Amino acid sequence: MTCIPGVDRTQAVLLPEVLDDFVGSANPVRFLDAFVAQLDLAALGFRRAVPADTGRPGYDPGDLLRLYLYGYLHRIRSSRRLEQETQRNVELMWLLRRLTPDFKTIADFRRDHPQALKGVSREFILLCRRLDLFGGELLAIDGSKFRAVNARDRSYTAPRLAKLVTDIDTTLATYLQQLDAHDQREADVPSPSAADLQAQIAALQQRRAKYEALQAELAASGATALSLTDPDSRPMVSGAGIEICYNVQTAVDAKHKLIVAETVTNAAADRDQLSPLAAAAQDILHAPAPVVIADQGYYHGAEIKACLDAGITPLVPRPVTSANAALGLYTKDDFRYDPAADAYRCPAGATLTYRTTTVELGRIIKNYRTRACTGCALRTRCTRNRGGRKLTRWVHEHLLEDMAQRLHQQPQLFQQRKALSEHPYGTMKRAMDQGYFLLKGLAKVRGEFSLTVLAYNLKRAINLLGVPRLLMAVA
Repeated sequence: MTCIPGVDRTQAVLLPEVLDDFVGSANPVRFLDAFVAQLDLAALGFRRAVPADTGRPGYDPGDLLRLYLYGYLHRIRSSRRLEQETQRNVELMWLLRRLTPDFKTIADFRRDHPQALKGVSREFILLCRRLDLFGGELLAIDGSKFRAVNARDRSYTAPRLAKLVTDIDTTLATYLQQLDAHDQREADVPSPSAADLQAQIAALQQRRAKYEALQAELAASGATALSLTDPDSRPMVSGAGIEICYNVQTAVDAKHKLIVAETVTNAAADRDQLSPLAAAAQDILHAPAPVVIADQGYYHGAEIKACLDAGITPLVPRPVTSANAALGLYTKDDFRYDPAADAYRCPAGATLTYRTTTVELGRIIKNYRTRACTGCALRTRCTRNRGGRKLTRWVHEHLLEDMAQRLHQQPQLFQQRKALSEHPYGTMKRAMDQGYFLLKGLAKVRGEFSLTVLAYNLKRAINLLGVPRLLMAVA
């Protein structure tokens, strides 16, 4: 019984004489080549799409784009690794016609064309729309934190800088006390020398001056954090704790889990991202009235109203943020609103009537009060405010109440959210190893994420339709 033998390394073999014979008809690289060939690279904003009449010839941007599409499809994003693959990968030899650009040329192409790369991703989404791969009826919006090129030790917030300065002041005071007492110590007692203490004090004072300069810079910028390696990145809470990240956002169509719209922001919260992303997806799909589902992080009255004004139906559950709930007191949900009377009925049966209108953070708020709190038997379970219970109501709060009613009537729609919106992130971060960025700066990171989204959509489309049908679509 023997194992399967290999071929003798000295055996002469007759390889195909044509490089094209190495690449099968259903190989995805054939679609990558055809897809890039039909793009208008100049209109998308790629430099050197039209060669100059003078000077040294450069690489065709279409070839470098083909290289990146292949790399992102196969977990190869490093420019140095891409350079290596062009010299040993038969598929890339076919795709690039044996071109071997150096890593600097490859890296510069991705760095210099963030907006053009977003345009390429959009072109493929439009191709998927023509192939009827989108339903346009149900969209799921979600965000995820992707790590930036910035270590945690090189990102500072105002509280952290204040603590660092305080810690230095404490250490300096200790060193100064040791320096004052140095001459009084016995010679045989081990202790730092005066020169060592002076050096340590000087180093601490230098670090303190650096932190004070960072404090002034952070205060002048008005930002929440100051990152030294990638100034646009921010500390955010992720699965691994606090990381220096960007917040990526996607809108996923329910039909085949293809990503319709995407963006990247350095805002840690999601509450301002709902309507821009939903409107972008609606525009791309030409969907007149899609339903958009999102988690509690997107609950924001102004965003929900903007969606409704655009003909989009949002389904976002309301988070529990009431301080009274934590104290075991009645919350606003325990009061019943009467639209006809424009008043609230409290658990004790009293009526809170409209009193005044105020503007808070740009929102028009109506205030409701009652005089029945003075002798109410339920007061200790309702409020600790000496003036009695007060309720506020946004003038468009009926829109939020209607949305809550739709959520109650259609729970099966919202139950699809995780399977739709979190599936692409799991694929990107695990299967594609692209849960972190290689570029720095918000504009460049957005272009890089468009490449990741394009690679994800390419994988989905190839699995759904196959290469031959996709080739027919771009022929």
